[in-house]
Amino acid sequence: MPASTYEGSIDTAALKRPAAADGVTPSAKMCKKSEEVTNGQASSQVSTNGQTSSTPIMSKEEIMDSRRKHIGPNVPVFFPEDPLHIVRGSGQYFYDDKGQRILDCINNVCHVGHCHPHVVERAQKQMAVLNTNSRYLHEEIVTYAKRLTAKLPEPLSVCYFCCTGSEANELAARLARAHTGGQEIIAVDAAYHGHTQLLIDFSSYKHNHPGYTPGRGDHASVVSLPCTYRGKHRDPATAGELYAADVKDAITKIQEKGEQVSAFFCEGLMSCGGQIVLPDGYLKHVYKHVRDAGGVCVADEVQVGFGRVGSHFWAFEMQGVVPDIVTMGKPIGNGHPLAVVVTTPEIAASFAKTTSYFNTYGGNPVSGAVANAVMDVIEDEQLQAHAHAVGNELLDGYRELMKRHILIGDVRGSGLMLGIDLVMDRETREPATDIAGQLIHRMKDAFILVSQDGPANNVIKLKPPMCFSSDDAKLLLGKLDEFLGDLERENGFKALN
Repeated sequence: MPASTYEGSIDTAALKRPAAADGVTPSAKMCKKSEEVTNGQASSQVSTNGQTSSTPIMSKEEIMDSRRKHIGPNVPVFFPEDPLHIVRGSGQYFYDDKGQRILDCINNVCHVGHCHPHVVERAQKQMAVLNTNSRYLHEEIVTYAKRLTAKLPEPLSVCYFCCTGSEANELAARLARAHTGGQEIIAVDAAYHGHTQLLIDFSSYKHNHPGYTPGRGDHASVVSLPCTYRGKHRDPATAGELYAADVKDAITKIQEKGEQVSAFFCEGLMSCGGQIVLPDGYLKHVYKHVRDAGGVCVADEVQVGFGRVGSHFWAFEMQGVVPDIVTMGKPIGNGHPLAVVVTTPEIAASFAKTTSYFNTYGGNPVSGAVANAVMDVIEDEQLQAHAHAVGNELLDGYRELMKRHILIGDVRGSGLMLGIDLVMDRETREPATDIAGQLIHRMKDAFILVSQDGPANNVIKLKPPMCFSSDDAKLLLGKLDEFLGDLERENGFKALN
């Protein structure tokens, strides 16, 4: 299995794309172009060693001052006490305003790598020719729809294009309500499905925030997070069916109110919930309960789709189920604003009876070109297989770290969607939230970006661009080993060996 051919260096010899007549590869040209700004000032320059020497237009302090004045106060930045000023991205790497290369382990949006030359080239070429809305005929949107639905099980064959994951999940709810006649939506605790009002209503990751007073929406039900490490059902042999019974109970309560279930939303692997791998059989039992009640089943693949889990192209396939609706976003455009809802002809026919669907930017020719280019790279560079191999290497490494570090209570995930659950005590499983925060700051100081998430914010989350390499994995594991050891000594934990 060949490793990804694109690993973020501006040395593009490994990219199997032809050089131009002047001998300069398309990738090198893209890197050069990306470091120019429209007013003629260079924000950074590529040095001979592949680093960047930066001459930023604004200092970090000036940018932060402008943000405080002109950007909403609840629009966060990473590491607000010392935020990163990123001037360039390439592959799995960022470059800051001082030219420092930083390993990006958290960006699942730039799925095939920051500024992938093939994606950039396709976008530039199409933008120079035509960009308009989808009411005119253009081959990019239908070409991509055929490619996308070929990767989904029957009868998922009808696409609706939009721009963001939130739009996709909002539209999925509309489809479900149009088809079932019901309003009630069931979702899993700690899940995040988007930032529209409807989605916040059933996304407890958002509506449980202490500052959010409206709380859960009137037509939303939230069921237990199906976690076999922290949850109420911990036996993997029975947890799937037992957690699914919570959904059946929620359906019963909805019916007792005289209401109709419209949809159940769930990711195939819980992302914001703490990288939770669903217990075997969970979705099979849930989908049966929901469909028996006349509802439809929505698989949210916005964060976990397109080969990220390694073993499968879609995370829902890990559960051996076929959803009624699938939503996609983030990785589909590699940072370009694009999302898709795919459903069955039957549900699409129900939706067509309500009103026309038109999205000004959804499925425009540039978006179609970008989507096709991203799919090219996923296939040509065998990124699903790459994620499977490197992910297994990382999981094995995490398990070895767990043998040495008492702070690690659990490791889990699949492919390049992984989590390390940090605990103060392995018996009580008390979350080590503060230490998780200290760890991500120390990793940042070592020029490696990881994040913390989960209901207690104690899970170290890894979801890098899919070109993340075996060498990157070794670097990450070595630094985690070093800093976990430091934190254990500083906080008085007993060494395991």
